[in-house]
Amino acid sequence: MRAGWKRASQFSEQCIMDEEERLLNATRWRRSWKTYRAASLGQVAQQLMDKRISPQQARFSQIAEVWSGLLPAELCGHCEIVDISGGQLTVQVDSPSYMYELKLCSSELLEELQRQCPRVRLTKIKLVVA
Repeated sequence: MRAGWKRASQFSEQCIMDEEERLLNATRWRRSWKTYRAASLGQVAQQLMDKRISPQQARFSQIAEVWSGLLPAELCGHCEIVDISGGQLTVQVDSPSYMYELKLCSSELLEELQRQCPRVRLTKIKLVVA
C-alpha cells in the first residue's frame, strides 16, 4: 500500500510542479510585452498623410485636372469624381439627364484619360446618380 501512496504522492507533486511552471511561463509572456509610448494625434495624422493620403491625392488630382479639362463647363458642374480603385473611375452625377450625356461620351473620355494619365491604369468609368 505504501508503494501506491508513494506513487500518488509523486504524481501529485508533479502536477503541482507542472501547474507552477505553466503559471511561471504565463507571467513571462506577460512581462515580454513591449511598452508603447503614447503618440500625439498630430504625429499619427502626419504619418497617415505621408503614407496613405498624399500618394493617393497625387493620383486623384491628376485625373481630376484632366477630367475637368475634358468636360464642358456646364457638364462639369453636375458631376464629381468620388473614387478611383481597381482601375475604375466612379463619377457621381446629380441627375439622370447628365448621366445620359456622360454615358454617350464615356468611351471617348476613358480613352483620353488613359492617354493622358497612363499611370492610373483606368479600365472603366462607372456613373452613379446622387
